Amino acid sequence: MDRRDFLKLTGAGLGALVIPAFYGRAIAAEALLTKIDVATKKRLADVALGAARSGGATYCDVRIGRYLRQFLVTREDKVQNVVNTESSGVGIRVIANGAWGFAASSDMSTDAVAKAARQAVAIAKANARLQAKPVQLAPVKGVGEVSWATPIVKNAMEVPIKDKVDLLLGVNAAAMQAGASFVNSTLFLVNEQKYFASTDGSYIDQDVHRIWAPMQVTAVDKTSGKFRTRDGLSSPRGLGFEYLDAKPADRVELPGGAVVYRDSYDMKADAIAAAKQAKEKLSAPSVKPGKYDLALDPSHTWLTIHESVGHPLELDRVLGYEANYAGTSFATLDKWKDKFKYGSDQVTIFADKTQPGTLGAVAYDDEGVKTQRWDLIKDGVLVNYQAIRDQAHILGLKESQGCCYADSWSSVQFQRMANVSLAPGKARLSPAEMIKGIENGIYIIGNGSFSIDQQRYNAQFGGQLFYEIKNGEVTRQIEDVAYQIRTPEFWNACVAVCDESDYRFGGSFFDGKGQPGQVSAVSHGSATARFNGINVINTARSLG
Repeated sequence: MDRRDFLKLTGAGLGALVIPAFYGRAIAAEALLTKIDVATKKRLADVALGAARSGGATYCDVRIGRYLRQFLVTREDKVQNVVNTESSGVGIRVIANGAWGFAASSDMSTDAVAKAARQAVAIAKANARLQAKPVQLAPVKGVGEVSWATPIVKNAMEVPIKDKVDLLLGVNAAAMQAGASFVNSTLFLVNEQKYFASTDGSYIDQDVHRIWAPMQVTAVDKTSGKFRTRDGLSSPRGLGFEYLDAKPADRVELPGGAVVYRDSYDMKADAIAAAKQAKEKLSAPSVKPGKYDLALDPSHTWLTIHESVGHPLELDRVLGYEANYAGTSFATLDKWKDKFKYGSDQVTIFADKTQPGTLGAVAYDDEGVKTQRWDLIKDGVLVNYQAIRDQAHILGLKESQGCCYADSWSSVQFQRMANVSLAPGKARLSPAEMIKGIENGIYIIGNGSFSIDQQRYNAQFGGQLFYEIKNGEVTRQIEDVAYQIRTPEFWNACVAVCDESDYRFGGSFFDGKGQPGQVSAVSHGSATARFNGINVINTARSLG
């Protein structure tokens, strides 16, 4: 399946979401439950390591990957598509003569694997002729043979397709009964079976599971032709199908009456709420532009964190490696050295690939480095970036931070964003208590459209639901809201963050970066946060 076909298949079900390139072959649903024997993977890895060494490589790592996807797309009372795909192969990365080389093969015979290893060495030697300085790798201690798996309760791939379809069509029916004019819902399930081996002495077998249940509910005023849409408030997660077994304790009722969820998701209840809220949007007054204090729910804040902190603190972007395509960063190394005040004292933002249930949670990255947590911004001060093995020395680090990733066996691994999250406040504070202190503000729930410049400095963000706050009370739903920021001014305007009890995750399956482009899955945690004096604009379109 090529990118164009994938977009055709998923466009109706995923609304305005941008779907990245996707490669794989269609398979029967039963094949989603099979695995490659670990002994077979180790044997192939040893073939690659041996061929690379004999060809002159001083370092080699091998990734044997089997990437499985299932997605089901529905609209109203119809199933639009059910697709199962598999992509399998071997990616081999080497250092020879001080330079990187990479080659990959979908043929996993011993001869093909050895040939790919020799090709990677040849490419490295060719690259070395143009490279001014040799690659400098931070040390990694080999861990021998280890394994790790996402701690799921129910493998989503094992759930019968009929049960998944019945769930989605039931969700759609509930939304239509609640007043929706149109609704589409989707299940997107991922299983990455990843095996890593290196000349450092590691043989790491990991089984990664992820789930996403997006939907879009639209209400139409048939008299005027006006329509409004509310997307689902679920978050993609590193969980199994148990995520859709809604637990009452995970239900969070927000000021104003909106409901969100923590570690499970009631898709049908959210569809009913979305239908009602989309209808309310039709008569909601348009926002008056001006300065407002904003209360941002975690279902919204994750995207602001992602774009204005996660990306600008990727070290390769800071160094200009991404300038040709994804851009650079305002958060340059001189700011780090000068202890730049990125945000207020309320702002501590950390990177963490170990948080259970997150999209980025693994035990080891794609360089065989054990994952970890580290601060990026501490009490408002820029203290670190995100770096991998060949970047660590630039920051004076003795080891990689474990945030190297490739989206396929056929793609070379490179520095990617870890789960980047805003730490909850230390003082006890609920969203309701936070809102009591706001005289003139807007409460924003869910993520919407956004725009940000190539240095991640100037940006604009929308959302799904907007509620007016007057004299400490949520009064009514409003529409056409977007706020504008300059990144450091915005984070310095943060005056409060709710406590741990309000901490929740948002995230994305499709964080794009690189040339050729790759995607990665990342989560971003936060509690509700307050930002004072933020410029809000009206996004309504005039038809006059």
